[in-house]
Amino acid sequence: MIQTVNSVIRSSNDDLLKLGQKVLQEEAEALNHLCQQLGTPFIDACHLILACHGRVVVTGMGKSGHIGGKIAATLASTGTPAFFVHPGEASHGDLGMITGQDLVLALSNSGETDELITILPLIKRLGVPLIVMSSRPTSRLATAASVHIHIDIKGEACPLGLAPTTSTTATLAMGDALAVALLEARNFSEEDFARSHPAGSLGRRLLLRIEDLMHRDDATPITHSSAMLSDALLEISAKGLGMTTVIDSEGRLQAVFTDGDLRRLLDHGEVNIQRLPLSEVMIRNCTAIRPEQLAADALQLMEERRINALPVVDGENRVIGAINMHDLLQAGVV
Repeated sequence: MIQTVNSVIRSSNDDLLKLGQKVLQEEAEALNHLCQQLGTPFIDACHLILACHGRVVVTGMGKSGHIGGKIAATLASTGTPAFFVHPGEASHGDLGMITGQDLVLALSNSGETDELITILPLIKRLGVPLIVMSSRPTSRLATAASVHIHIDIKGEACPLGLAPTTSTTATLAMGDALAVALLEARNFSEEDFARSHPAGSLGRRLLLRIEDLMHRDDATPITHSSAMLSDALLEISAKGLGMTTVIDSEGRLQAVFTDGDLRRLLDHGEVNIQRLPLSEVMIRNCTAIRPEQLAADALQLMEERRINALPVVDGENRVIGAINMHDLLQAGVV
C-alpha cells in the first residue's frame, strides 16, 4: 500500500529545526576548514587564470555541473570571461568551443567522473591549462591537472552520506573565492560591474547619465526673467514637470519657480497673478546639474534639497534641459 506523505513524517517541529541547524553548522565548519587549508594551489590557479588570453571554460556533471554554471556566471560578471560546457555534450561536438587560448576549470567531487575523463585527452591535446576542484588529490583528474584545488571535506551533511551537500557548498564557495580574488587583482570597479549588468539597478545607477533621461528642446520648461508670474504658471502647466526654469536674455539660468512656490505664495495672502513680475517671487541661487553627470547624482541632490526637479545647464550655465523625480523612477534609478 502506498503511504501518504503525512504518514511518513515522524519529526516534530523542533526536530526539523535541529536538523536544519545541524546541516548549516556542518557546512559552516567545512567552509572554515577549507579556509584554513587554502594555500599555494589557490594562488597558482589565480595566476593561471590571470595569464589566460581566452576564456575560462567551466565543466562538470550532475550537481557539480549546476555549481559550475554558477561559477562561470560569477566569473563572467566580475571581469573574467567564462562559460559553462556540459562534459557529455563536449564529447559530441561542444569541445569545439574550447580554443588553445582558453583554460578549463573542471569540477568533480570524486575526480573520477567518466564524462570528464573521456574528454581529458582532448583537453591535453589542445595544450590548455587544466584546473581541477575535487575532494581526492590522488584521483585521475587531480593528477592530470595543471593545478588541483583540494576541496577537503570530512563528508556530506546528508545523513545518508549520499546527496551532494557539503561538497557542492564548498565548491561553490571556492569558486566565489577565485572570482573575488581575480576581481581584486584586475582592479575591477563598480562601473566595470555595471557594464555587465546594464539592466540591473546597479547598472542603471552607475551608467545612466542626465543626458540620457532629461527633457530637452521644446519639452524644457523655460520662462524669461522679465515675464509675469502668469507666464510662468502657463509654462509649468504646459511642460508638466512641476517647475519652470527662469533665464536671462542670454539663456543663462537665473532661478526656478515651482508649483510649491506658488502654493506658499498664495498662503501669504491674495496675489494678483497677472500683474506680479516673476522676478519678485522666483527662487534664486537654485540647484542645477550638468548633462554628463550620473542620474544617481540627480537623485542625491533632490533628496538632499528636498526638491522634485532640477534644471540641466551647460558649461556656461545656459539651460539645456530639465529632469524630475518621476524620470528617475521610470528609469529605475530610485
